[in-house]
Amino acid sequence: MIKITTLKAFTDNYIWLVATNEGLLVVDPGDSQPVEDFLNKSNEVLSDILITHHHFDHTGGVEKLNSQSLLNVYGPTGSIFTGINRELKEGDTINVIGIDFSIIEVPGHTLDHIAYYSENEGEPILFCGDTLFAGGCGRVFEGTYEQMHNSLNKLKILPENTKVYCGHEYTLSNLRFALEVDAENIFLKDRYDECINLRNNDQATIPSLLEEELKTNPFLRCDNRIIQENIKQKFNLNKMPIEKETFKATREWKDNA
Repeated sequence: MIKITTLKAFTDNYIWLVATNEGLLVVDPGDSQPVEDFLNKSNEVLSDILITHHHFDHTGGVEKLNSQSLLNVYGPTGSIFTGINRELKEGDTINVIGIDFSIIEVPGHTLDHIAYYSENEGEPILFCGDTLFAGGCGRVFEGTYEQMHNSLNKLKILPENTKVYCGHEYTLSNLRFALEVDAENIFLKDRYDECINLRNNDQATIPSLLEEELKTNPFLRCDNRIIQENIKQKFNLNKMPIEKETFKATREWKDNA
């Protein structure tokens, strides 16, 4: 049985602790302190670290957590983050604390970005860093819009009951923007109200289900004719945009919102 614990870091980061009866791993520890506090209280021992990409708010705690260089630190091949000792690429599979993970390369936010997917005996889980967010997606910093769009298309075909564990609590701002892009979406309005209630009670909106992302996340819905028409009107286009053009325009709209 898998138990996943949410640790908060900085202003809006999430660090994920994953435990089984075979061990304990941590995903994207940007800050070592929340992890150390948990380990001290629980008397548990960390064995593995999973890194999705090189940004400091996802890697900053690795050196201290691995001060004895005894941990397996998994991460993308060729990353500029030098603390990785188990490099991974598209199509690789690993077994960590009894969990089988498939590696998916998802460049766009950074060029070295990967995601970790596990079928988890019919209850699939995805650790996707800053590629797919609840209600949104990451900014395109190092890659291209086409790369990010292709990366999201890889993730959107996973099973709809996949639990999506991303790196930040951005959901309310993402959904507010989504309501501009897709204002008549009933599912989106209901989700926004639910998330307001969660945040008012200081509860996380993550993980989300891929099923609800497919219904409400505009960056996964760039093939939707209503969204395409809204993009056409927003940017005064002469013709209806195709899917990849819709993604690029939506991302630029969000960047400047």
